[in-house]
Amino acid sequence: MPMVDIDWLKDHVEVPADLTYERLAADLVRVGLEEEQIHSSQVTGPIVVGYVVSAEPEPQKNGKTINWCKVDVGPEFNDTDDDGNKVPRGIVCGAPNMAAGEKVVVTLPGAVLPGDFKIEPRKTYGHISNGMCASERELGLGDDHNGIILLRNYGFSEDEYEALEPGDDAMYLLHLDKPLLEINITPDRGYAFSYRGVAREYHHSTGAAYRDPVLELDSNAPRGADEGRGDIEVRIEDDAPIHGVQGCDRYYARAVRGFDPGARTPNWMRRRLIRAGMRSISLAVDVTNYVMLDLGQPMHAYDLDKLSGPIVVRRAKPGEKLTTLDGKDHDLSVEDLLITDSPNGEPGSRVLGLAGVMGGLYGEVTAETKNVLLESAHFDPISIARSARRHKIPSEASHRFERGVDSALQPGAAEMAAELLTRFGGGQASENPVDVDDTRPRQPIDFRYCEVARLTGLDTEDSRIRDILTDIGCSVHEEGDGRASVVPPTWRPDLAEPCDLVEEVARLVGYDEIPTTVPPAPVSGEVGLTMNQLRERQVADELAEYGLTESLSYPFVGPADFKAFGCNPEEIEPVSVEVANPLAGDRPYLRRTILPTLAQTVQRNIRRGLDNVSLYELGHVYLWDPQAPAIPSLPGGRKPSDEQLKALDAGLPDQPLHVAALLTGKAEESGWLGVHRDVDWSDAVEAMTRVMDRLGADFRIDQPESGDVPAQWHPGRAARVQVGDEFVGMVGELHPHVCTALGLPNHSAAFELNLTGLFAHLDGRPVQAKPISTFPPVKQDLAFTVDESVSDARLQSVIEQAAGSDLESIELFDVYAGGQLGEHQKSLAYSVTFRSSTKTLAQSDTEALRARIAQAAEGIGAHLRA
Repeated sequence: MPMVDIDWLKDHVEVPADLTYERLAADLVRVGLEEEQIHSSQVTGPIVVGYVVSAEPEPQKNGKTINWCKVDVGPEFNDTDDDGNKVPRGIVCGAPNMAAGEKVVVTLPGAVLPGDFKIEPRKTYGHISNGMCASERELGLGDDHNGIILLRNYGFSEDEYEALEPGDDAMYLLHLDKPLLEINITPDRGYAFSYRGVAREYHHSTGAAYRDPVLELDSNAPRGADEGRGDIEVRIEDDAPIHGVQGCDRYYARAVRGFDPGARTPNWMRRRLIRAGMRSISLAVDVTNYVMLDLGQPMHAYDLDKLSGPIVVRRAKPGEKLTTLDGKDHDLSVEDLLITDSPNGEPGSRVLGLAGVMGGLYGEVTAETKNVLLESAHFDPISIARSARRHKIPSEASHRFERGVDSALQPGAAEMAAELLTRFGGGQASENPVDVDDTRPRQPIDFRYCEVARLTGLDTEDSRIRDILTDIGCSVHEEGDGRASVVPPTWRPDLAEPCDLVEEVARLVGYDEIPTTVPPAPVSGEVGLTMNQLRERQVADELAEYGLTESLSYPFVGPADFKAFGCNPEEIEPVSVEVANPLAGDRPYLRRTILPTLAQTVQRNIRRGLDNVSLYELGHVYLWDPQAPAIPSLPGGRKPSDEQLKALDAGLPDQPLHVAALLTGKAEESGWLGVHRDVDWSDAVEAMTRVMDRLGADFRIDQPESGDVPAQWHPGRAARVQVGDEFVGMVGELHPHVCTALGLPNHSAAFELNLTGLFAHLDGRPVQAKPISTFPPVKQDLAFTVDESVSDARLQSVIEQAAGSDLESIELFDVYAGGQLGEHQKSLAYSVTFRSSTKTLAQSDTEALRARIAQAAEGIGAHLRA
């Protein structure tokens, strides 16, 4: 994101002398330029100008030669000899460009450089080095570490250089003591990637006087030669425009001849580039970068003597390649827009660079360049964005082009660059540039002032709306009757519709001025949750209250999951929904049950050191029917008919809602003296039972023969859950091979219920509470001997039917086998409570109830024990 330097901002807009970066950030936020960060300096002093009095080379045993230097750092910082006289500091320096008579940057003891590098006196190479002569990289000013900073070559004029005195504050001199504001720019406001744009927004926020530098530059820029023939011939030949939009609709080229290749970038420009996050390279390159940062127009400089006209802007051909400035080779796509020249008379035969993204190795300015060709063009944002992403080479230029550059800026930007090269490089700017201009004028927008109030609620006068639109650069022509024809400025390609203009008005009036109103909800008929939505929440609440944690997992499974759960992939894959473009190649199918994906989450938590993991999940499963009809391709642009929607539904897989829970680790762990119990099947049954009771479901648990138990369940510790005659789920322990494959503890328990099927058996009628009886209860224990194949639920149902309305409660409290009981026999003992709603039960009444219960139990082979 762009960096904002207040000193640079002052070139375009008046700012208070005491403006802080915090205040600047607040002013820009008001108009939508969000503060990213205020970067304070990572360097602390003392850092001063030093004069090298002497530099004595001393060869070392390791083959390296160091310089033992005496450096004058001013009266305040110089050393004191034994006689109390100020003398230069002794500093060891290994830089090859160190020499006596140079003015350098000296970091003194107590200074801290980037990376928390503290400067202290230290003994090295037999001397006490009392400071350090710094390079650009050590100060965070650039990447150059081949030598120390020689201020003679750092862009100062002769008078400025002579005025530098030992001991002068180099922190102030190099702007190392000043912060920077980094701002965040939304993609639709590319003009704010320049100081020209940021200054304009500061003007909108504060009303400060603003001067657009492009107005004067454009008036001074020479017009292009007739038919595009000027300093060099230019052709635009785009035979494959993207979406019918020409890749380049303006190409302005201007020559600067007689340029001094040894000219150095002035210090103020170098400093500004570095603070903007760009390294200084050479005067020609630095000028193009400076113009881009200042005005927002990316530019490119070529060595004019290396080019062969005409320059052709075209799409790449199949098989073409390019080596870009970063030294990387790229296979070009036919969508890439190229800048080419024409050696040997073959138009467009040599590729110079990717337009608007990065230049190639050929044609770049070098230390021998004397004649420079400045390229200032306007490219299609989509073409540039695709090329930058395709080749993974985002650049400062592409960031701006893909967001939209001012299509009228090219002559003014080239004028500024030519003037800087002439002033500091001694060149002569051409008065015969080439300007191939195929841009189209902006189309007027039919705008009604009342749209501001309709869309935002702002009560803004028409005159203020007109002033705001004019201030942002629009041309406003009154049409009468509250209407205006508005032509947006060329630097705002995001303004294309009336709603865009409304947004600008709201932004500059202030979003905080928009009244807050709560729109009425147009509700009719039933409101709130549906019955099934309420039941889903009840299920989730019950499991959470039981102590389980809800999880949401991706519904993707693969062969490894099938294998872990003991399923045959050849049987399950044909009935599974396969994803055409899966997130993970090893999980291309949608789940048919929740447990495999829930188990992935439990497994991940256990591997990260959690011992007791109990999770549940509500989600859909996907049941593919291979015999289902093909899904039709419906037309777009209109609502499908009822028949088309039915055909679509018929081809889709069934997607019932399930709930599943997986419990591992300790069921009870109440301290070092308390009870420790591992999870087993009973915990899963208890969790499932609580869900059923919360829903008011009439269910039963049937334990099938071991051979009929699904492969993922323990054959002796799993059961089917039935509601009426419908199978709605399984409960019990996972098979040991599942626990081993997934790394789960032994006896890990689980359940999974089909909530869609379960909800269909619930009538939803409110529970009718029975009147509370005022008569006393009678409590008895009943123990029955039954065959081991008879379940508790079956016997309990017989008891309830036999006792009738006088039975208040029944609870199984003991199961016993062995001892005096016969083979394949067990004892089931119940605590029952009898209570009548009409009288006090006498002994004869309770004996009659016992007799009826005993007789009914005999019907299933259950015998009441004495």
